[in-house]
Order: sequence, then C-alpha cells, then structure tokens
Amino acid sequence: MMIKNYFKVLRAGINTTFQDLGRENLYHIGIPFSGAMDKRNFLIANKLVGNNYNSPVIEFAYQGPQLKYFGDQINISVTGDVKFLLKKKKDTIDGICYKTFTLENEDEIDILSTNKSVYGYLSISGEVDVKYQWSSCSTNTKANIGANDGKKLELNQKINISKINENINHKSLKYINTKIENIRVLKGTNFDYFSQKGKDTFFEKEFAVSKLSDRMGMRLEGPKIENIVDTNIKSEGLIKGVIQVPADGNPIIMLSDHGTIGGYPKIGVVISADYDKLVQLTPGSKVKFKEVNLSSAETFFKLYDLETQSLISQI
Repeated sequence: MMIKNYFKVLRAGINTTFQDLGRENLYHIGIPFSGAMDKRNFLIANKLVGNNYNSPVIEFAYQGPQLKYFGDQINISVTGDVKFLLKKKKDTIDGICYKTFTLENEDEIDILSTNKSVYGYLSISGEVDVKYQWSSCSTNTKANIGANDGKKLELNQKINISKINENINHKSLKYINTKIENIRVLKGTNFDYFSQKGKDTFFEKEFAVSKLSDRMGMRLEGPKIENIVDTNIKSEGLIKGVIQVPADGNPIIMLSDHGTIGGYPKIGVVISADYDKLVQLTPGSKVKFKEVNLSSAETFFKLYDLETQSLISQI
C-alpha cells in the first residue's frame, strides 16, 4: 500500500540524522552505543507529540532541515535551543521550542539554527518509516549503520510516515536549557600516567572546545597535559564520556559515536549527569574540569534522571 503521508527534504541541514536511544550490549563486536546526543531533549521531544519514549526523532546540528509536509494533519515539536519557522498557506509563524504544533498538507517547517548550542530535535507524531539495525534506528554515519542507510538526510529525499498518532492536542513545556560551568569527572584508569603538574593542569586550567568536534568526539585545546609514562598504551575498551590524552597533550572526549577501543591514556571520564550539557558546547566554549568521586557521580545521575522524569510528567 502506498504511503501518502510524508515529508520532502527541501534543505538537509548540516548534520541531520535519525536517532533513538541507541544500541546496547554491542561494544564487544565494535559497535558503539550511538543514539541521541542530548538524551533529555530527545525524551521530551517524543513526549510532546505523544510518541513512545524511544521513537525515532530527527537530530540536527547547528542548522536543521527545511521540510515540506504532504498528507493528513500531523503534530510536530522541536526541542533544544532552536530558531525555526512554520510556513503555513496564509502566513509564517515563529516557532517556539517545547511546544506542539500541527502541520497541514503542504505546510513547511524551516529549522534555521541552534542558538549558542549544537544539537536540536524534531519529533513527529507517528511512526517514521526507517530501517532498524540491532534493535535501533540510530544513524552512525562513520560506519553507515542505522536509518537512511547510515547516512545523513539528503536534499529532495522523502521521509515516509507509516502511521499518524490520533492525538492532535497541543502540548507545551516551560523549560530553559541551562549551560554547564564545570564538567564533573571521575579519575580515569590511566590517571597515574600524568605528572602532578599534568593533573593540576587538567583540573585547574581552562580548555576551549575545538572546531574539530563531532558526534564521535570533542577535541579540546589548551595547556598541554604532561604525561610521564607513555603517550600510547595497548588498545583498551572505551566508553562514552571517557577523556583520552594523546601525545600533543590536548584532551579528547569520546562522544556517542566513538570507537570502542583506543590506545591513548585516559585521564578521566565525564559523569553521566553532565553529558547532555557537555555535547551542547559550541566551538570556542571555555570549559573546566572538576573531580568528583563515584558515590557523588551516582547521586548526581539519580538527581538528573529524577529532574528529567519530572519535566516529562509535566507534559
């Protein structure tokens, strides 16, 4: 049966992909977790349009897509700190984040840019026709895994909607994306590879987010972190948020599409509670690291998760 409800891509945006919560338990075969970079904004996006919490959404970076809709009435919502327009038949409306909007046949949504942040999310009230691999549609463009043949959205392609949610009630949430001041970290497994001067540099000095950052990793620039043992190690398993320090002494934070093994010493790992805010740091942003212990990291995560659930329950 022919699918009659779809979006046509009029502009793809800079880095626009389908994402869900990612792939679990595949590190041992070299498949990273992937998934939405900012989990909180992903979950809120789905709740606003009445979707299952793990439904596919469109994630975009810096500039989002411009899409034209064809079909029956459908709801959409945008989360993050994003500027966008809704182009209706008779007028153009300034979009409001964390609010549900209804699109009619031939309406357009034009996601102009993120505002002093990196990632935003577009949710659609229905079932998006995408390919799943290992129980996830998350797109890893480095490995061509996931929805859209593992590629970014492209000009003129169609996004088919196989089923539209019947609920068309407008919903909204008052939420402000707060910025991060200090990135809280646990000591890494190779913490003792670094001199006392190197450790002091890591925790006391300021670093800048490099332009060489993407879904795979965030490179930082700043004072060199001194290594006194070896700048290379036998390749070991990596996790999301771990901070490696190569020979140039500049930290690299592993993000959602990171490689599953690496051979640079690991000085620390970003705690889970700070990850969503970390990934929203734009190039040039200044960051400092703050050490916490495991017990505190677990408490911060529980508090952050409770806060996220509280926000979702308000919708």
